[in-house]
Amino acid sequence: MSNDAVSAELTGTSSSEDFSSLIATVSRAPLQSEPFEHIYLENVFAPGIYEQLLVRLPEKRRFHELRHRDAMRVDGRSTRLRMYLYPERLWFLPEPQRSFWLALSRTLRSPALQEAFKQKFRRSLETRFGRGVERLSFYPVPILVCDLPGYRIGVHADALSKAITVQFYLPRDASQRHLGTVFHEGRTGDAAERTKALAFLPATGYAFAVMPKESWHSVRPTREADGERYSIMLTYYVEDSLKAWWKRRYDRFRNFFGLGPKG
Repeated sequence: MSNDAVSAELTGTSSSEDFSSLIATVSRAPLQSEPFEHIYLENVFAPGIYEQLLVRLPEKRRFHELRHRDAMRVDGRSTRLRMYLYPERLWFLPEPQRSFWLALSRTLRSPALQEAFKQKFRRSLETRFGRGVERLSFYPVPILVCDLPGYRIGVHADALSKAITVQFYLPRDASQRHLGTVFHEGRTGDAAERTKALAFLPATGYAFAVMPKESWHSVRPTREADGERYSIMLTYYVEDSLKAWWKRRYDRFRNFFGLGPKG
């Protein structure tokens, strides 16, 4: 047994090896083409690891509000809270939370996981960017999200600053299965009514390549009875200019002080 494994066993925390199966899960997920290319992920985390994840969810005081028009309440508060899973923020967590989330963060930001997603969406990415995925490199931003009752977001295709959108669902049981993301054939009219709803089930998720005027999706309004909706968002951002490169690092610098992205 390695020193890391011994340490993990003694402290009850997880080493990075606990999450290595995530890459294989992405690789073997079948690519679905309707209403646009995507994958639905199952058994993202082993049962024991998933139980640890739920037990070690950080307190909400570690989160900050997302100031997005669809997420805002009439009282000016946001229904979406988020916590960036960068090491410089995770070091503020107590043990064993810190070790667990640091290990998961390493996997989420790893080149190996990005490569798995790039290969999965090779056709879409090469169509959008006009070059092979071997020449594409994106900036991964992992965020732990807590959606409060009343959260919603209308039909949209995601900003083109994003290359790949990933979300891992973190419910405690199947009672929130109706809260999953909805995919649409179009943004308006009959096309918007032709949908595919994803089940919000434990240790599941989805991913898709962001395609202009194609990757339409939404989230239906949640109710008080639905409770809080936890998930991990993993977004791969485009870095095709010096400005984009600096923005990612400026946002991360702000995050060190507990601030969200600017603009």
